[in-house]
Amino acid sequence: MSRDSLTYSPSALEQGCGGVSIMASMQKRLQKELLAMQNDPPPGMKLNEKSVQNTITQWIVDMEGASGTLYEGEKFELLFKFSSRYPFDSPQVMFTGENIPVHPHVYSNGHICLSILTEDWSPALSVQSVCLSIISMLSSCKEKRRPPDNSFYVRTCNKNPKKTKWWYHDDTC
Repeated sequence: MSRDSLTYSPSALEQGCGGVSIMASMQKRLQKELLAMQNDPPPGMKLNEKSVQNTITQWIVDMEGASGTLYEGEKFELLFKFSSRYPFDSPQVMFTGENIPVHPHVYSNGHICLSILTEDWSPALSVQSVCLSIISMLSSCKEKRRPPDNSFYVRTCNKNPKKTKWWYHDDTC
């Protein structure tokens, strides 16, 4: 049966080049990135295999602070959530679990102020490149402290950090 004979017709939003749905594109891309994270994870990162047993759209990545940094030996968890528009839409990424790093760009609820997670996202980026950016952000930190507006932000923010209109004004820690 050809695709044209199906009664379901995807909307323009769901349909990509050559009739391939965006959902199929997302699943193929996530499968590729999942294999990359399993076979060649960034240093200090490891995919939590249990997190992907039931769904490919939500991952937990276990992270260890890099040696020689303020976070050396500390363990963290990153939560990645992928929409059906991935990789055209950035994943939702935040710290989760018992240990949220104390960092000028990480809120106590796990939200991360990092431009590649919102306005500077590109489909050329990947889970691995996001992980490397987060490792780099933590590794370059000179002083463990929360963002100055942490208390207010945590009380008033949306649960989804992608709904925040971030103001990127500081490239240093």
